[in-house]
Amino acid sequence: MDKEQLLNIPLHPEKSPALIRRDEEKMKLINRLKRIEGQVRGIQRMIEDDRYCVDVLVQVSAVSAALKKVGYTLLEDHTRGCVSQAVTKGEGDEAIEELMKVIQQFSKS
Repeated sequence: MDKEQLLNIPLHPEKSPALIRRDEEKMKLINRLKRIEGQVRGIQRMIEDDRYCVDVLVQVSAVSAALKKVGYTLLEDHTRGCVSQAVTKGEGDEAIEELMKVIQQFSKS
């Protein structure tokens, strides 16, 4: 199953954000994702080392929460930037519909 089917939302690789993220904002997101990447590697090592299931599950939960935080940050940026600008341009219906689908998909995870 590809990403488009999973989300049931058409992907737009040709599109750019309405407001480009500042370097500081990008670095915060990238650093957070790098920490998450490190946590995932730690979970892999825990499994390789046959660590106690509950300990592994606690770390899985922490990674999940960290990814949700990244997602909420991106969702807020999208709403305040892309959606807001689309509404201002009179193209709000499509942007809001897309936003609602994203929120619905995001809330499933």
